[in-house]
Amino acid sequence: MKEKFNYNQRMDIKYEHHEIIDVPKIIEECKDEWFNQTLTKVNDSVVRIGIVEGDYHWHKHENEDEFFFVLSGKLFIDLEDKTIELNAYEGITVSKGVMHRPRAPKKTVMLMVETDTIDPVGSN
Repeated sequence: MKEKFNYNQRMDIKYEHHEIIDVPKIIEECKDEWFNQTLTKVNDSVVRIGIVEGDYHWHKHENEDEFFFVLSGKLFIDLEDKTIELNAYEGITVSKGVMHRPRAPKKTVMLMVETDTIDPVGSN
């Protein structure tokens, strides 16, 4: 049985093709500490926005790589052997099967690109 986490993860696609994606409005309306919304679908992948503060849990995605790109704030991605620090306009891809934990010491806005079949909670 999967653990329950206090994340607001919306996997529905908020914007169709040719529809303007209003990131400032999404940020303004966000009241959650860990919020994730699928913005759009691109072929077999999705682009998600994350508005986060605090720690996510340790997890991995067995079959999918995951790309993180910070728009504002600072994101740390803990790996088993090191910690990667991402500032605004920096990104990194975490390879499938790699245990990781994203965390943000202050409110951080990021984009994520991943397959449309990924479970953001992953496995422990």
